[in-house]
Amino acid sequence: MTPAPILPGIHHVTAITADAQKNIDFYCGVLGLRLVKLTVNFDDPGSYHLYYGDELGRPGTIMTFFAWPGAPRSRVGPPQVTAIAFAVPANSLDYWSSRLKSHEVTSADRLGERAIRFSDPDGIALEVVATAEPGGEARTRGPVPAEHAIRGFHSVILSEEGYESTAKALTELMGFTAAGSEGNRFRYRAGAGNGFASVVDLLCVPDARHGQMGAGVVHHVAFRTSDDPQQAAWRERIVRAGLNVSPVMDRNYFHSIYYREPGGVLFEIATDNPGFAVDEPADRLGRTLKLPAQYEGFRSEIERVLPKVRLPE
Repeated sequence: MTPAPILPGIHHVTAITADAQKNIDFYCGVLGLRLVKLTVNFDDPGSYHLYYGDELGRPGTIMTFFAWPGAPRSRVGPPQVTAIAFAVPANSLDYWSSRLKSHEVTSADRLGERAIRFSDPDGIALEVVATAEPGGEARTRGPVPAEHAIRGFHSVILSEEGYESTAKALTELMGFTAAGSEGNRFRYRAGAGNGFASVVDLLCVPDARHGQMGAGVVHHVAFRTSDDPQQAAWRERIVRAGLNVSPVMDRNYFHSIYYREPGGVLFEIATDNPGFAVDEPADRLGRTLKLPAQYEGFRSEIERVLPKVRLPE
């Protein structure tokens, strides 16, 4: 197989919430992320799609949610992304332990890293990892002091019945390299990654009950590619590897292709461009409901169906 195109690491992670307001209050008010886009699920325009990130929603910082009101909490287990880790500066873990003390913080140290684990209101497992070189840019306008602010993703943790086939896809197909192991945890780093949003940890859990989709579950993880030509090269490469892959889908803020890795987790490859300022000024990101062109003519009906939410200041 020809050498893989450049894959810098994680673009975004998408999960499911049952309560849009609690979700906004937690990710903006507690974690200090910015709501960078208030829009709808392109496949279900009667529900919100919420995007959080740094000040501009740069790739590698974007956490997104499909908001399905009242959705029952589902079961977490393989094959799923079962935890999401954020990177913070090396001296910030005590700050976060104190800030999150009401969220049942536990230690999550591993592979020589200091980390803590907690859960969001839907029960999604989150981690904060102390990183010597966290990368990214600190948000300066949120409730968290800039010197302790989340810089973006550190890693995603995938639970699998077995890890070898997924590891082979990461290394031989996607250009990741093995970066250590500890017990049943196997680490892989994006070929172009510098430690920022570039790590995938595989947990081998053959005896765990299978997960189910619903509230409190990660829907998919997206990896970055620079532009449309690079994405086309990735699509051709995935097809040649024998995996089914979707056509290119226009998500307004990036273009996407989707496929399932051999273990069953849904992967996406998303372009860095055009970004979240394509339909509103950077200083007004996330302040008003933005709709894709095909739904603009139904704005009044959509706004009537969507629950009212209180946006962060």
